[in-house]
Amino acid sequence: MGSFQAPPGMRSSALLETSCGYLLQELQMIWNEVGEDQSEREKVLLELEQECLEVYRRKVDRANMSRARLHQELAESEAGFTHLLLSLGERSLPGRPEKMSGTIKQQLDSITPALREMRLRKEERVNQFRAVQGQIQKISAEIAGQSEYDDSITNVKVNENDLSLKKLEEYQNELQRLHNEKNNRLQQVEKYIAAVHDLSATLGMESSMIITKVHPSLNELCGISKNISDSILAKLNSTVESLQEEKQKRLEKLHQLCKALKNLWSLMDTSYGDRYLFSHVIDQLSVSSAEVSDPGSLTLDIIQQAEAEVKRLDQLKASKMKELFLKKQNELEEICNKSHMEIPSRSEMENILNLINTGEIDYAELLMSIDEQISRAKEEASSRKSIMKKVEKWILARDEERWLEEYSMDENRYSVSRGAHRNLRRAERARVTVNKIPALVDSLIAKTKSWEEERRKVFLYDEVPLLAMLEEYNLSRQEREEEKQRQRIKKVQSQVVVEQQNFTTSRPSTSNRRLSNKSLNGGFGNASPLNRRLSLSIQQLGSNGKNSVSLGTSFIKEGKKEQGKRIFPRPNFTSQLRDDTASVVSTFSGPLSP
Repeated sequence: MGSFQAPPGMRSSALLETSCGYLLQELQMIWNEVGEDQSEREKVLLELEQECLEVYRRKVDRANMSRARLHQELAESEAGFTHLLLSLGERSLPGRPEKMSGTIKQQLDSITPALREMRLRKEERVNQFRAVQGQIQKISAEIAGQSEYDDSITNVKVNENDLSLKKLEEYQNELQRLHNEKNNRLQQVEKYIAAVHDLSATLGMESSMIITKVHPSLNELCGISKNISDSILAKLNSTVESLQEEKQKRLEKLHQLCKALKNLWSLMDTSYGDRYLFSHVIDQLSVSSAEVSDPGSLTLDIIQQAEAEVKRLDQLKASKMKELFLKKQNELEEICNKSHMEIPSRSEMENILNLINTGEIDYAELLMSIDEQISRAKEEASSRKSIMKKVEKWILARDEERWLEEYSMDENRYSVSRGAHRNLRRAERARVTVNKIPALVDSLIAKTKSWEEERRKVFLYDEVPLLAMLEEYNLSRQEREEEKQRQRIKKVQSQVVVEQQNFTTSRPSTSNRRLSNKSLNGGFGNASPLNRRLSLSIQQLGSNGKNSVSLGTSFIKEGKKEQGKRIFPRPNFTSQLRDDTASVVSTFSGPLSP
């Protein structure tokens, strides 16, 4: 059998007891040699015992303290591990048992690797949090408009008590939201900057100065990141709105100038060449503010040029208006004269010219008014056209009638002279024309009355009512016809009287009276050849023109009964003579034949 092997602690204790017993024996030997008394020996032994107890006590206390420290370390490790699990949002560490066994040092040795791994995980998680939070702070600072920002991650404070993946995801979502907001703001800034460029180009302004005035970072030449804060966006929006307002104001101003130019051009009949110089300005009249985008289309130079042109035309307007008004007045008078219509009064025209000279009249309304007068005059002239053609025919017929009367009164019209045959042919044509006058006048009267009823106004010819002229002509013609018939009757009567006197002087009184009675009763069988020819002529004319006889007889009865009585006081002779002359008058009811 092998020898007994005591544990290391028991062997150390036995060796200590053996050593102590040997030393005690050696001390007893010394005391015996010295002869130390028993009390002193007991005293020393007691001191040795107390000193050994103190040494043991100190050793035990130290061992207790070491154990307590190890327990504390183990507890702290456990707590730290648990805290790391909680802060990282994890329930356990894979590969580590939930319950530990063995000595304290064994437990410490088993938890230390897991604790080290958890601490590495924490550090990595903290770095992730610090990176995300650093980006969040940086973008937030950009959105807030902070010009200087220290992007060092050491300035980022991470809450190590909550390092869970859920919290990290929240930060990442916030970062993504801030990224989106930053991109949206950058897009808005770019949109505003593009709008400023376009508006500045349209208005002829320097866009870089305007943008730099809002914020230097917006100018790409500065080389720094653009400020996308709310205040910058508000300034950009205000700048764009102010430019749009300026654009609208300039466009409205240009519209007013364009309208003024068009009115002035229309008033003064400006040539196409002068108008073409401002065609690019007039093109803006029909477009809205949103449609105006061409560079330089609303610059101050263009507006000033248009203003200068309007001012120049305004200065020329009075004289041009006077000239144009006189031109249109002449046109109106020409239309009226051509159609023999009433012309506006001279006094009214002079008053208008005075108003033009003083500038106390609206030129557009004036031209519109005179244009309306010209239009009405043209329309009325067109409506009078058919009547005026007949009036011209009537006037020509009157001239022919007048010439025929003069020609008929010429005693030498049958003489053989130069041009006599032409006058004869003209007289024949004139008789045909004159015979058509009554029908022409009746047609004119009917058309004129219809025109007046339709227009509800009097038809004037050279400021004289046409109907009055026609009625006066009819009356004058009737009087002339009556006068001609009276002259013819007188001529026949004088011829009869001369014949009777000739018969009376050539025969005895009894036979003369008999001859006179026969001649008065229409019996000219025994009369002279002259009387016989007159009787045959009257009978022949009477048989060829019954209507003319009745017309002449009625005309004489109605108009000249009293005059006939005064001329021929003898009833029997007057009655007989009236019957004899009726046929002659009816034959010559028209103009006298040559």
